[in-house]
Amino acid sequence: MPRWLSGAGSRHLMPPARLLRAVAFLLLVQGPGAHGLGLYSPDDPLVELDTDTLERRIFNSSGVWVVEFYASWCGHCKAFAPLWKGLANDLKDWRPAVMLGAIDCADFSNKNICYKFGIKSYPTVKFFKVSSQKPEDGVQFNKYEKTIESLRGTIITLMEIHGDTWPSASPPLRPTSVTELRDFFLVNNVTYLALIFEKDDSFLSREVALDMSQFENIAVRRVLQSNEELVKQFNITTFPSGLLVTNNGSCRSIPGLEDWRSQYTNFLRNLPGVFRRDVFIPTVSPTAQSTTAFTIWKVADKRKIYMADIESAVLYSLRIEAAVFPSLEGERLSALKDFVSVLVQHFAGRLVVKNFLYNLDLWLRPKTIVLQSEWEEALKNKKEFPNATLPERPHWVGCQGSKPHFRGFPCGLWTLFHHLTVQASCQKESASSGIPEVLPTMRGYIRNFFGCRMCAEHFEGMAAESMHEVKNRDEAVLWLWSRHNRVNARLAGTATGDPMFPKIQWPPKSLCSSCHYTPTDSSLQDGNKFMWDENRVLMFLKWHFSEKNIYMDSPLEHQTRSGRNVAQQNYEAEWKLEEGGRREENDQGNQKEPDEDKKTEQLETGKVEKKKFDLGKPGSPELHKPSIVKMSTKAKEMVEDIVDLDTFSEQHFKSKALKLARQSSIRERRTKRDTRLFLMENEGRHSLDYIRESLRHKNLGAKRFSGIQVEKENTLRKNRWIYILGMGFSRLDVSLCVLLYLLSSVCLLGMYTFFRMRMSYRKARLGYSLT
Repeated sequence: MPRWLSGAGSRHLMPPARLLRAVAFLLLVQGPGAHGLGLYSPDDPLVELDTDTLERRIFNSSGVWVVEFYASWCGHCKAFAPLWKGLANDLKDWRPAVMLGAIDCADFSNKNICYKFGIKSYPTVKFFKVSSQKPEDGVQFNKYEKTIESLRGTIITLMEIHGDTWPSASPPLRPTSVTELRDFFLVNNVTYLALIFEKDDSFLSREVALDMSQFENIAVRRVLQSNEELVKQFNITTFPSGLLVTNNGSCRSIPGLEDWRSQYTNFLRNLPGVFRRDVFIPTVSPTAQSTTAFTIWKVADKRKIYMADIESAVLYSLRIEAAVFPSLEGERLSALKDFVSVLVQHFAGRLVVKNFLYNLDLWLRPKTIVLQSEWEEALKNKKEFPNATLPERPHWVGCQGSKPHFRGFPCGLWTLFHHLTVQASCQKESASSGIPEVLPTMRGYIRNFFGCRMCAEHFEGMAAESMHEVKNRDEAVLWLWSRHNRVNARLAGTATGDPMFPKIQWPPKSLCSSCHYTPTDSSLQDGNKFMWDENRVLMFLKWHFSEKNIYMDSPLEHQTRSGRNVAQQNYEAEWKLEEGGRREENDQGNQKEPDEDKKTEQLETGKVEKKKFDLGKPGSPELHKPSIVKMSTKAKEMVEDIVDLDTFSEQHFKSKALKLARQSSIRERRTKRDTRLFLMENEGRHSLDYIRESLRHKNLGAKRFSGIQVEKENTLRKNRWIYILGMGFSRLDVSLCVLLYLLSSVCLLGMYTFFRMRMSYRKARLGYSLT
């Protein structure tokens, strides 16, 4: 027996500004596939994975892999990212025995691989042992592990499931025995052996062993407190305790007091003859380029709602959030049906998007179960339906963050639901409608689909607390506003927010000064930083999130201070004027709303220019298709009530690419002018109603539908086929066509009569001659 095992006791230069700007510009324009667009950078000691590298690296690896599946927009993922970086730095000496990776599932190019690995919420951490062969081999971490120590302990515990098939890249972590120690230096060619005596539930010795895995000429073994034979032989009375044994039989204690792990590790690494060996650390650079649209950041106008943001929120919710489940059924399918139905009813998107949602709603209604493959197929844009499409990729304008992982989808989703509650409140509420439908739909969507589960739990708590108290649609608008402000207050100052867009109580005084007030009672002022006039807030919300404030254009990159002041005056004057008109309508019943000229005069009095609130370019004149003949004044007045779908489509809902193509080729322009709204073959009646509802939300050179009398509404209903068949022509054009049709019919009838009489005459003469 070696002498050390005989039972001998022991004691325990600053670059120029121009260069800085150039570097910042290069960082911004390096492209969407470059590193650093997610929550991690190449400087972090972890591996950034993607669709092409995930399976190739973690399957049949010589070491274990621990992978975080995250979404760059997810607030909880942003809060978790510093912890994951800290863990990667803490375990960097465990490589290649333990490799840490991360993959951004919010990137469209990675969505399919995240589906394959069964990722339904973010962040999700999975452990893959050495023998892993398929995604199902991954062991998911407990979501409540929020410290580096707990994560480190979980990794070690999962490593020990290897049993006899221990990974070759990892040092032994099992407890040692008297038998192993008796012949240790004969079997192992090392100079030093560190024995760490600890309690059975301690991870210290295993952590030190992994810390020393890249060093040669030393080994670390674990001795449990329950191993009474070894404890008595070495006279160990305190736990943990460390002993350093050399191959010449000497034995001495390892110093360690408070930070046992770091003290043990530093002591062992500084021993004579102990050196770090050259270890190949596999690093992986994502090869697939990201397809998430990101452009150089421009400051968007906070007074505007951009069509790109709300359509991108719809796109992401359907193609990413709802597509992660192998099958949709039961409560989850019902929540999805309600979500799509509310979008069809209240979403004021482009006509092609509304067509797509309408067709999707018809397809989804009779389903009792929807497989993942069926859902993905249903969401594809089909060439045979060019007028029913979704955008291929999300594009954020007003919701674009100063960095790619800021804002984005959460901002777009809040904006979308604010818009839906406002759209619903502007429609007449039937007596049997019950609780407003948008809020329960939002609650069901977030509970079943929203990827950030921590955020979903917070929202569910707010909904369970007071959503049942909401009785009408105006209260729904205010409820969502107040809960959004509560979320802002909870997240203010945290790392999850964009420093360029701090979490504030909204709307600020710069957008709605009349929404804030200071109470006259001094006792109410104490502790009440924000006092709201809810009536004014409701009026403002109904203006700000209405379809009239939705813009298709992109923000200007530069804007002067004086221009901002004028724009702010325009903004406040417009929504005040709009709400003033709504108040007057409520007070006077069915009275005719003020003429547009009178509103313009009011704005001119205040030196504020009236802006047209169509969904095209703000301020652009409304176009009307000219008649084929010169019209009289009376005929022109009749034309004002015609809704021209061709002009409407060309002016407001064609992309820039189609506009350029139209300018370059007259023939191609005519072909596109013939593009009509796609009607379902078996749903003609519903499609016509859908067209009328879509046109109700657009201000197209005619009086707004909200001001049309009931008589005109009934007339439109009776003559809707005339409107459909006559799209693109004035009433005079249609009348002339009908007149020409009647004249041609009379001519044909006359010719038919003439030839019929002639044939009868000839037959009569022939019969007379035969007699």
